[in-house]
Amino acid sequence: MDWKGYTVIYVVLFVFATAQAVVEFAGLVESAYWAAFGIIMVLSVIKAVGVAAYYQHLRWEPRAVTYLVVGGTVAALALTGAAAYSIL
Repeated sequence: MDWKGYTVIYVVLFVFATAQAVVEFAGLVESAYWAAFGIIMVLSVIKAVGVAAYYQHLRWEPRAVTYLVVGGTVAALALTGAAAYSIL
Protein backbone atom coordinates (compact mmCIF):
# COMPACT_ATOMS: atom_id res chain seq x y z
CA MET A 1 0.00 0.00 0.00
CA ASP A 2 1.35 3.40 -0.90
CA TRP A 3 1.22 6.59 1.15
CA LYS A 4 -2.05 7.67 -0.48
CA GLY A 5 -3.78 4.55 0.82
CA TYR A 6 -2.43 5.12 4.32
CA THR A 7 -3.59 8.73 4.14
CA VAL A 8 -7.13 7.68 3.21
CA ILE A 9 -7.25 5.19 6.09
CA TYR A 10 -5.90 7.84 8.47
CA VAL A 11 -8.60 10.32 7.40
CA VAL A 12 -11.33 7.70 7.85
CA LEU A 13 -10.01 6.85 11.34
CA PHE A 14 -9.87 10.56 12.18
CA VAL A 15 -13.48 11.07 11.07
CA PHE A 16 -14.68 8.12 13.19
CA ALA A 17 -12.73 9.37 16.22
CA THR A 18 -14.27 12.80 15.76
CA ALA A 19 -17.73 11.22 15.53
CA GLN A 20 -17.08 9.43 18.83
CA ALA A 21 -16.11 12.70 20.48
CA VAL A 22 -19.24 14.38 19.11
CA VAL A 23 -21.39 11.61 20.61
CA GLU A 24 -19.75 12.12 23.99
CA PHE A 25 -19.88 15.92 23.96
CA ALA A 26 -23.44 16.07 22.59
CA GLY A 27 -24.72 14.76 25.92
CA LEU A 28 -25.94 11.42 24.59
CA VAL A 29 -24.02 9.59 27.30
CA GLU A 30 -26.13 11.24 29.98
CA SER A 31 -29.50 11.19 28.21
CA ALA A 32 -29.38 8.00 26.13
CA TYR A 33 -26.59 5.89 27.57
CA TRP A 34 -27.22 2.66 25.65
CA ALA A 35 -27.63 4.45 22.33
CA ALA A 36 -24.37 6.33 22.90
CA PHE A 37 -22.69 3.12 24.03
CA GLY A 38 -23.83 1.31 20.89
CA ILE A 39 -22.70 4.09 18.57
CA ILE A 40 -19.31 4.37 20.24
CA MET A 41 -18.79 0.59 20.17
CA VAL A 42 -19.68 0.31 16.47
CA LEU A 43 -17.30 3.15 15.62
CA SER A 44 -14.58 1.57 17.78
CA VAL A 45 -14.92 -1.78 16.01
CA ILE A 46 -14.74 -0.11 12.61
CA LYS A 47 -11.59 1.75 13.68
CA ALA A 48 -10.02 -1.41 15.11
CA VAL A 49 -10.70 -3.35 11.92
CA GLY A 50 -9.23 -0.53 9.83
CA VAL A 51 -6.07 -0.39 11.92
CA ALA A 52 -5.64 -4.17 11.97
CA ALA A 53 -6.35 -4.62 8.29
CA TYR A 54 -4.18 -1.87 6.88
CA TYR A 55 -1.63 -0.65 9.42
CA GLN A 56 -0.92 -4.12 10.84
CA HIS A 57 -1.21 -5.66 7.36
CA LEU A 58 -3.69 -8.36 8.44
CA ARG A 59 -5.50 -7.94 5.15
CA TRP A 60 -2.67 -9.84 3.49
CA GLU A 61 -2.16 -12.47 6.22
CA PRO A 62 -3.57 -16.02 6.26
CA ARG A 63 -7.22 -16.30 7.33
CA ALA A 64 -6.27 -18.11 10.56
CA VAL A 65 -4.57 -14.96 11.83
CA THR A 66 -7.63 -12.90 10.92
CA TYR A 67 -9.89 -15.31 12.82
CA LEU A 68 -7.63 -15.04 15.87
CA VAL A 69 -7.86 -11.25 15.81
CA VAL A 70 -11.65 -11.37 15.32
CA GLY A 71 -11.94 -13.74 18.29
CA GLY A 72 -9.94 -11.35 20.45
CA THR A 73 -12.11 -8.45 19.34
CA VAL A 74 -15.30 -10.31 20.18
CA ALA A 75 -13.91 -11.20 23.61
CA ALA A 76 -12.94 -7.56 24.23
CA LEU A 77 -16.42 -6.41 23.21
CA ALA A 78 -18.03 -8.95 25.54
CA LEU A 79 -15.87 -7.81 28.46
CA THR A 80 -16.55 -4.16 27.70
CA GLY A 81 -20.28 -4.82 27.51
CA ALA A 82 -20.20 -6.67 30.82
CA ALA A 83 -18.28 -3.82 32.43
CA ALA A 84 -20.72 -1.26 31.07
CA TYR A 85 -23.66 -3.29 32.34
CA SER A 86 -22.16 -3.50 35.83
CA ILE A 87 -21.74 0.31 35.97
CA LEU A 88 -25.49 0.84 35.74
